[in-house]
Amino acid sequence: MRRGGWHSVSVQRWQDLSDVEPGFGPSVVTIGNFDGVHRGHAAVLGRVVDLAHERGLRSAAVTFDPHPLQVLHPGRAPGLLTAMPHRLDLIAATGLDAVLVMTFTPELASWSPERFVEDVFVRALGAQVVVVGHDVRFGRANSGDLATMQELGRRLGFDVVVLDDLGEQPDAQRWSSTAAREALGDGDVARANEVLGHPHRVTSTIVHGDHRGRELGYPTANLDTTTAQGLIPADGVYAGWLTRPNGDRLPAAISIGTNPTFEGERRQLEAFCLDVTGALNLYGELVDLDFVAHLRPTLKFEGIEALVHQMERDVTRCRDILLGQGPA
Repeated sequence: MRRGGWHSVSVQRWQDLSDVEPGFGPSVVTIGNFDGVHRGHAAVLGRVVDLAHERGLRSAAVTFDPHPLQVLHPGRAPGLLTAMPHRLDLIAATGLDAVLVMTFTPELASWSPERFVEDVFVRALGAQVVVVGHDVRFGRANSGDLATMQELGRRLGFDVVVLDDLGEQPDAQRWSSTAAREALGDGDVARANEVLGHPHRVTSTIVHGDHRGRELGYPTANLDTTTAQGLIPADGVYAGWLTRPNGDRLPAAISIGTNPTFEGERRQLEAFCLDVTGALNLYGELVDLDFVAHLRPTLKFEGIEALVHQMERDVTRCRDILLGQGPA
């Protein structure tokens, strides 16, 4: 499977603690939510891989699904940047040997820091080195911190490697999930992609829309916004790429908004695929949209003719940006 399952590539992917292969370690391990797998995350995971190579150990990361805040404090939970299958692909691309996704439940949240470290890091993964940041928190009520981890390391026999905050000084916050979310909330996908180190992606199923685009000469693929995975950027028009389940990657002009010219009320996510020959039936397909550049805000036009003329200009800009015929 391309997504939605735990497809087999070089990295081992475990959905539960009981799935970890016996005798996996000794290993270098890290822990985090890794939402977006931004450049800071990639640096941490890369350091885990490097340490494992240096010491002749295996490398692993532990993450959670759903996000802990979605379970403990739903009202404070952030919009997730990446669907879990895409997140795992991005983690795998760092060269890790394995990733363990633990289902976050109230029961898991009740584990003491000692139980979590001993059961997960030591017994299951055979950790000899644990890589964390200065602000690491874990265990019941986030009661475990760096000092706790270091004390457990001394008692249970693993080293703790502490990484400095990662970012481009003097703006140490630039490589963060929060910074990426804020950029997407502003429609600044170029800035979000800079933080992430890869194009921001939204994944969803193609459904029937108003079929108005076909009447205007720009038939669009409408993505189901109710089941979309990945944070949908602010309303506007964007250049990006649509990838089908068969791997076909198509340049696209992407529109997000309520279609104010037609007095629309429902927020829609639509993609017009450029330079497609013949009919393109995407209904029911689970597709990826990778965002590259913001073109303009959503506007209300005086009439259909003005809208169509702007759509023509949008498509031309998309072609220039995506196909290398002009600057972004």
